[in-house]
Amino acid sequence: MSIPTITVQDLKKMREEKKPHLLVDVREPDEYEICRIEGAKLIPLRELPQRLGELPKGAEIVVHCHHGGRSAQAVMLLCQKGYAAKNLAGGIDSWACHVDASLARY
Repeated sequence: MSIPTITVQDLKKMREEKKPHLLVDVREPDEYEICRIEGAKLIPLRELPQRLGELPKGAEIVVHCHHGGRSAQAVMLLCQKGYAAKNLAGGIDSWACHVDASLARY
């Protein structure tokens, strides 16, 4: 199964155009405290299977982690469960490099 992805530039454009989407951060709480994308909902990957009910089925969901590995796992799970989800290519690290240089990198 190929994992649907979105680039940081496309997410930036989506946010600027105020296109409806839900941004889900699957990192751990300590990572979320270091830096985060404004408006992201924190659901650590290990908690995602139990917290699927918090995500609306009809929403366009963009998932991110640090570099894209954990979020790719999350997107596979979400797609298998019938959600429209995309993986943010390069994760928050790519976001910090190409979109928001004010974010701390780790």
